[in-house]
Amino acid sequence: MRNRGLSPPAGFRENGVMSHRRLRLALAQVNATVGDVKGNVRKVLSACARAREADADLVVFPEMAIPGYPPEDLLLRSSFIDENLAGWKEVARGTKGITAVVGFVDRDAKGRAYNAAGIAREGKARGVYRKMHLPNYGVFDEMRYFRRGTEPMVFPVGRSRVGITVCEDIWVRGGPLAREAREGARLVVNISASPYHAGKWEERRDLVAAHARRSGVPVAYCNLVGAQDELVFDGGSFVVSPDGKVLARAAMFTEELLLCDIGGPSEGGAVAPIPGIEEEIFRALVLGTRDYVEKNRFPGTIIGLSGGIDSSLVAVVAAEALSPSRVLGVTLSSPYTSRESVEDAHALAANLGIRRIDLSIGEPFAALGKTLAEPFAGRAQDTTEENLQARIRGTILMALSNKFGDLVLTTGNKSEMSVGYATLYGDMAGGFAVIKDLFKTMVCRVSRWYNECRGRAVIPERVLTKPPSAELRENQKDSDSLPEYDVLDPILRMYVEEDKSVPEMVAARYPEDVVRRVVSLVDRSEYKRRQAPPGVKITPRALGKDRRMPITNRSNG
Repeated sequence: MRNRGLSPPAGFRENGVMSHRRLRLALAQVNATVGDVKGNVRKVLSACARAREADADLVVFPEMAIPGYPPEDLLLRSSFIDENLAGWKEVARGTKGITAVVGFVDRDAKGRAYNAAGIAREGKARGVYRKMHLPNYGVFDEMRYFRRGTEPMVFPVGRSRVGITVCEDIWVRGGPLAREAREGARLVVNISASPYHAGKWEERRDLVAAHARRSGVPVAYCNLVGAQDELVFDGGSFVVSPDGKVLARAAMFTEELLLCDIGGPSEGGAVAPIPGIEEEIFRALVLGTRDYVEKNRFPGTIIGLSGGIDSSLVAVVAAEALSPSRVLGVTLSSPYTSRESVEDAHALAANLGIRRIDLSIGEPFAALGKTLAEPFAGRAQDTTEENLQARIRGTILMALSNKFGDLVLTTGNKSEMSVGYATLYGDMAGGFAVIKDLFKTMVCRVSRWYNECRGRAVIPERVLTKPPSAELRENQKDSDSLPEYDVLDPILRMYVEEDKSVPEMVAARYPEDVVRRVVSLVDRSEYKRRQAPPGVKITPRALGKDRRMPITNRSNG
């Protein structure tokens, strides 16, 4: 984890007199792993040491830094909470020469658990703040595990007084921040494990700046970084002044120790730039994929390369997240695969430097056709034969996974997953769905951005321009079965992410017959999505924990 921001000024003196106005703050934006208490404690103690070397008065860590976030039903195990409490005590002992605020799970005398922030100084635990507002929406389920705290907390750091809040405490009206400011806090810190979605950094900045302006004190926001299953935590920790100005900001998607002076003539610290939206999304995909592979100890990844844009972007993400040597691209040609698709898949693999093998599904497809000839007699070919090809491919990819231990990355996007334009046990077969929360139009935008960023066509230009096709029958195009993506995606965004009704979508000037067809496809495909692998959450409402729809459902939208 890098130190970023300030080199400690010798003596920290103003006009030859030791300053009592400056408080040097360190925000330790760490990547914690759920359940790895010992590893997380080592990260915390290492950051404490670096903060102390930088002459910080106070080092702040994210929410649940010791157990990792979210630990979900691990919290129902008493032994897990015991281990976390032992980790907190070890951290407290390591705070000689500095004050630390660290997220952990506290427990009262009756055995009730709390999402908490521990305050330690000079080798001893000095106090515990218990989170007062528990989120219970979207991906959050904290009321299942925790009791609410009841009291704000202001604690001393040298000659200063600092208030403490935890994540949701600043997202609700009537939270503890204002009261802590009234009780004399010169700074309020918020420790968070705030999951990423595209553009969320702006919401956080505006929220925290508004708190700072209303309370008249600077506010520091320390966010977790890293990925846990489908969630990405993007870091981007920052400090704002009482007038709402950003004094210091850490980079997104990477571990960092951000230093910021509060008060004094040199107030502030480094302010990292914010990436554009396509870069931001790409970096989230890379972090989400890397942490899923690494934290689950997979040696490498396998991707079915079709020569299309979806599998191309997934391969790019995997190569960036890991290394080209840990990515295997597999072409699985069928009688309907075009020569151009194979050429494009080969070009992509060569441009990325990933390993590649070429296999054909022609023989197994023909063999299964013979096996099914009698029961299928008298029936015309339809999507059954198309899906059979996809399932043969899924079987081969999973066989490679079983043999080598590598993780299969699926390549379906959010547009396809929403309307069920995917085959169960076929192209949905795999362990991690990298782009499952990216609409097709955004897949195209991110792919073009990547080529522009690299200054060359890593993803072949033909991949970006040819009409999308599953190539499961002659001359097939996605538009044969679906509206064009520039029409489909806005309808899906309104229905899936915003819960708009059919009349509302029609009022937005989309044809009613198209809207009703899309709504029907989405509703009928819920059973498929329940069986899909996890993937990186990118939008405010992903298909998964964010959107919990019944499979058996006769609602008409």
